[in-house]
Amino acid sequence: MTKFFAPAIAIAVGLLVLLGYFLPNSSLAGIRVIIVQWAVILAGVAFFVGVINLLTVHIKKISGKGKGKVYSLLLVFSLLITLVVGLFSSSALNTIFNAVILPVESSLLAIMAVTLIYAGIRLLRHRNDLMAVIFLFTALIVMLGSAPLPFIENPFMGIRPWIVSVLATSGARGILLGVALGTLFTGLRILIGADRPYGGK
Repeated sequence: MTKFFAPAIAIAVGLLVLLGYFLPNSSLAGIRVIIVQWAVILAGVAFFVGVINLLTVHIKKISGKGKGKVYSLLLVFSLLITLVVGLFSSSALNTIFNAVILPVESSLLAIMAVTLIYAGIRLLRHRNDLMAVIFLFTALIVMLGSAPLPFIENPFMGIRPWIVSVLATSGARGILLGVALGTLFTGLRILIGADRPYGGK
């Protein structure tokens, strides 16, 4: 019975939400709003359960004898501090965000840029063709165009915006179109019951 009811409920709910979007003036629009609100509540509950599970796993690591206790302790401490500060002071939460999260993100992006250049150099060693040279040359121009050079005039400042706004944007649009089509077809497969991720298998 479960193998029948789970796909039937999923297909019915998906069709109601889809028809509610295509028929905004019908009674299905109100049903769609209610179902979406239920989904938001379920997503919030799932997020809360995930946080509790994260705390449980790392508290067990702290109390155990395995490696990585320091990282688990730091994670639990940071989570609790951010939670307490966020409940009582939004300005202090913004300070934590600007002082901790933004520098960490900037450092990760810098490491990723250096890793990208290193990967390009290794690519040239194993695959010495025109596309590898273009890849490495473009990455170097973008990095040098972003670098602050206060004592000399940066000749790459005018080239970098064109690369970012034209070449990178066109590539990103292609990737986003592929992601959108993949998401659409995955949703259709779930809607017709071809894929059943809700079956627990």
